[in-house]
Amino acid sequence: MKFLVTGAAGFIGYHVSIRLLNDGYQVVGIDNLSNYYDVALKKARLIELSTYKTFRFKKIDLVDRTSVISLFSGERFTQVIHLAGQGGVRYSLDNPLAYGDANLIGYLNVLEGCRHNKVQHLLYASSSSVYGLNRKLPFSTDDTVDHPISLYAATKKSNELMAHAYAHLYKLPTTGLRFFTAYGPWSRPDMALFKFTKAIINGKRIDVYNCGKMLRDFTYIDDIVESIIRLQSVIPVQDNTWTVETGSTAVSSAPYCIYNIGNSQPVKLMDYIEALEDALGIKAKKNLLPMQPGDLLETSADIQPLYQAIGFKPETSITEGVKRFVRWYTDYYQV
Repeated sequence: MKFLVTGAAGFIGYHVSIRLLNDGYQVVGIDNLSNYYDVALKKARLIELSTYKTFRFKKIDLVDRTSVISLFSGERFTQVIHLAGQGGVRYSLDNPLAYGDANLIGYLNVLEGCRHNKVQHLLYASSSSVYGLNRKLPFSTDDTVDHPISLYAATKKSNELMAHAYAHLYKLPTTGLRFFTAYGPWSRPDMALFKFTKAIINGKRIDVYNCGKMLRDFTYIDDIVESIIRLQSVIPVQDNTWTVETGSTAVSSAPYCIYNIGNSQPVKLMDYIEALEDALGIKAKKNLLPMQPGDLLETSADIQPLYQAIGFKPETSITEGVKRFVRWYTDYYQV
């Protein structure tokens, strides 16, 4: 089997690629190496990936339709794991066009590549952010997600709708992955754990929003990767008995499915910070701030459908996951 992993130089894309390579698959990784965050970190991930003989990297921007067409027609991928895109809720407040380009146009080009080249299965990154104003916990894939509170979330909801249209029209099997606050080694510098760690080590204050009164379903990267690897072989099929009136919103009569990928054990933000303080052996200086636009107050994933599908559910504890991140960070940056 030959996999395309988009965003292979990114946090989740890197880890998924490593796992596929270790499992003996061919992987073609693409990334545009944008400067949204430190490009040196992305290149360091690619150096790790390049040690595998069955990995090839191509620098491609998914907005470039001609390059995407050439990539798909030349490679003939068995499956596609689409993890590229513009991330970050707060960045979308000031740079909305970046999300239109990467998360809508780029995603559409991937759908077209899959459609015209008989890809067996497209798995793509969605987000817990799609739950928006929903306050019922835990978040279920049967809940409606029609009220996003950030443009980032709106583009991820759009990705799910576009996937359904292609599944219905062209019988392209698609699986959406609603990730819940991924963290772990090699993570992005704009993510909370990375920012907190850097600030604490340097003796600076950390920004704690909503005075720390937030609940997050932190999900360790290895658990996310295990879920993706298992789901790639669970290919959605048509179900002609399904109807809008009686069926789940997470599936369809088309070969389409949505899963939550979360730990299902939400943690208070202050407890998360305490786990980091323990791992570092340093107390954090906190700058308590109000709630930020676009942020969800609480997240918690209902992962029963995921467990039923693959017989696995994320379970790495915050204590262990944070320790592993700190070990990587202090080694990578030679702290």
